[in-house]
Amino acid sequence: MTTKTFVAPDISCNHCVMAIQRELGELDGIQSVNAEADTKKVTITFEAPANLEKISALMKEIGYPISNN
Repeated sequence: MTTKTFVAPDISCNHCVMAIQRELGELDGIQSVNAEADTKKVTITFEAPANLEKISALMKEIGYPISNN
């Protein structure tokens, strides 16, 4: 299992946080998602079949592109 923290600069409110947690939570292999509006950070714990490429692609698709911390 892997835990990574990313910065998602487009997070601006709790609606963004809920959308990220809901969408990522549906991705196979995601164990937990913690997004924070005040720090704009998203911490994700995952295992296969989820991977960084899939997570990054989904975040971009839903409007919250990420970068490494």
